[in-house]
Amino acid sequence: MTKFSIVLFSFLSFQVFSQGTNELRNQLQQIISSKSATLGVSVKGIENKDTLSINGNLKMPMMSVFKFHIALAVLHKVDEGKLNLTQEIFIKKKDLKEDTWSPMKVDYPEGNVNLTLDKILRYTVSHSDNNGCDILINLVGGTKYIQKFINEQGIKDFVIKMNEDQMKTWKNLYVNTTTPIATTELLEKFFKGEVLKEETTKYLYQIMVETSRGLTWMKAGLPEGTELAHRTGISGTNDNNLRVAMNDIGIVKLPNGKHFILSVYLKEITETKENTEKIIADIAKATWNYFTNKN
Repeated sequence: MTKFSIVLFSFLSFQVFSQGTNELRNQLQQIISSKSATLGVSVKGIENKDTLSINGNLKMPMMSVFKFHIALAVLHKVDEGKLNLTQEIFIKKKDLKEDTWSPMKVDYPEGNVNLTLDKILRYTVSHSDNNGCDILINLVGGTKYIQKFINEQGIKDFVIKMNEDQMKTWKNLYVNTTTPIATTELLEKFFKGEVLKEETTKYLYQIMVETSRGLTWMKAGLPEGTELAHRTGISGTNDNNLRVAMNDIGIVKLPNGKHFILSVYLKEITETKENTEKIIADIAKATWNYFTNKN
């Protein structure tokens, strides 16, 4: 192949790539165009490197998405030998706060029980347990440690100052933030084994696949049986029907064995919960169609 042919081939490949991502961008913008919410989205093909973002650098409230970041910090201590997945942690009754989402509280209403770190992580990551989340934050030394650890991974657009119990206050829902692009960057580093060791990477990926929350969100836009390792986050609404945020971030496995990352954040939402779920599902469906049709 001549030098001219190589340049022409590269140019044409770039044109096809640009046309494809532009079409996807238009589809995503159309999905959100008439909706009462602000969208931030980041898409990246892990193996083929296709990227797209809309408001990718916009700071978005994380809600329970931050349980992914917390799990990374906890499992880093496992990698260091400072914690062990089989070690038991004593859960006091006062650790199980009322008026919050907590399957752990349902299963152990009186507390005062020893649970393994593995079980607490599964409650927190797979089932979004808010009490489990705060137990893990305290276990690693607080939000400052998690902030430092995530920053050390090269992720600068990330702020964690509040735990789940503190986020019962409305204004505190806006404090913990990140951006769609920063989320995608961290998910890619995690998937490639650049954050944790191989064993703990596989472990966290699997309990994210086992997530029981958000089944009508991103997962609903993907074909049944699709492997999705994800973490969701949602706030309540105020008296004006304003929802601070609703998010879903994850890694999707394609039929050809490749993967793409999708980080979807919605904030300042006055749509119904069902409409917002459909926005996320439609974004996942459009992104899936893009990647499956191009390969």
